[in-house]
Amino acid sequence: MTAVAKPVAKPASAQSARKPADSAITQRLRTEVERTIQRSLKGLRYLGSPSPAVGPSAKTLLHRRGTLSLYHYHATTEEVYRVPILFVMAPTNKAYIFDLAKRQSMIEYLLARGYDVYVIDWNAPTREESRLKIEDYALDFIPDCLRRVQQDSGEQDVTLIGYCMAGVLSTIYTALNPDGPVKNLVCFTTPVDWKKMPLFQAMSDQRHFEVDRMVDAVGNIPADFVINAFDIQRPAGRIAGQIRLLDNMWNDEYVKGHRMMNRWGSETLPQAGEYYRQIVKELMWKNSLCEGTLRIGGRLVDLKNITVPILHVIGEHDTLVPPECARPLLEGVGSRDKQEVVLPGGHVSLVAGPNAVKRMWPALDQWLGKRSV
Repeated sequence: MTAVAKPVAKPASAQSARKPADSAITQRLRTEVERTIQRSLKGLRYLGSPSPAVGPSAKTLLHRRGTLSLYHYHATTEEVYRVPILFVMAPTNKAYIFDLAKRQSMIEYLLARGYDVYVIDWNAPTREESRLKIEDYALDFIPDCLRRVQQDSGEQDVTLIGYCMAGVLSTIYTALNPDGPVKNLVCFTTPVDWKKMPLFQAMSDQRHFEVDRMVDAVGNIPADFVINAFDIQRPAGRIAGQIRLLDNMWNDEYVKGHRMMNRWGSETLPQAGEYYRQIVKELMWKNSLCEGTLRIGGRLVDLKNITVPILHVIGEHDTLVPPECARPLLEGVGSRDKQEVVLPGGHVSLVAGPNAVKRMWPALDQWLGKRSV
């Protein structure tokens, strides 16, 4: 008689260990199925929906003059710091990067902490405004707005904050007006040593790039030219961004953030032709701001004339304005109270997005609070 082998029971410990593993795999599969469905459904909605609203913080248009708009944001606290803040945006971009959405707005953050906030925003320059130069921005628009902030706030001291090229314009103004109303100067990722911007140097190579011919022919530099110049910095960046968007289409918060950033980038403004000509010839070719030979309005721009407290926030992974391009600012100024903060992030994520919320905004608040009373 043949014996029948009885099945060997697996140890209870092995069975119990297998169940959680099976459960985890099942849950992961369910999650992926759900995300795939959501990607498909929300992808269709994405294609047919309008761009998300931006700039939710309440504000008043204080002054409008051609390409320039000056806004005053409404206070949200009873107690407000004595020294108002004047933000200056780079003339190629809209200022709503400072005020994207609720809980994603640097301006909302600063208002909640008691700061009095004003912002210089820009409109596309007209054909007639193609003659605008650095002199117009640094020696006319900025001081005009500073005077209006003084009148509106009733305070003589103002903190001036410039982002990227607006940091250059703010630096030029402050260097040429050391006794002016600027109490504190803050710059975000501001280029000083333009020789340390290799891709821009290659694009504007003096041996091949006919800037005079271009400006004389087109007047204002088209926004598409500016956007393409930025895209060249990261050739695969736009494609990679679309892939990440598709992969995260199920995530409403991610999609919303992506669309706001994408809208801001796509709404890049044309540049006044003469202003662009100066940037290429004086800053890119001569590197005159770093070399100490830049003359604006016939006056020498000497960084050592800047003696007010200054903060420079630099993006560790900024490919547009690399850290080595930005660092000479603090090395050149004459201020005793000066601080450089290098934070993780790129050129845009430094000021907007999760990294900015966690790192840059609190660092700015900590620095400003002690110097705004």
